[in-house]
Amino acid sequence: MAPKIERIEFLRAARQLHRVRSFYAAGVLLWAGTTAWSGWQAPGSRQMWVSVLLLAVFTALLVTAGLSLRRLAVPATGRPAHHAAPHKTANSRQAHAHA
Repeated sequence: MAPKIERIEFLRAARQLHRVRSFYAAGVLLWAGTTAWSGWQAPGSRQMWVSVLLLAVFTALLVTAGLSLRRLAVPATGRPAHHAAPHKTANSRQAHAHA
């Protein structure tokens, strides 16, 4: 029963990472807009630099979440999944036997 529980935990982690990635993407858009606005209104101000800092933080978090999702998508065994294995039909076995 352990594989089923592991699969459920894997799916929960993947779902949570998708939600977090969406949140971080929204944060990147928000802070990019705020940085552009404060840079236009008061270039070099403290408000602009705080916006730049928060933009960098949210961008780093977004990249980290994306890399984690990509790592979860790759099978840990390094072997192809069963459905990716080549299929042998009766005709291909007969062709090899007669050759």
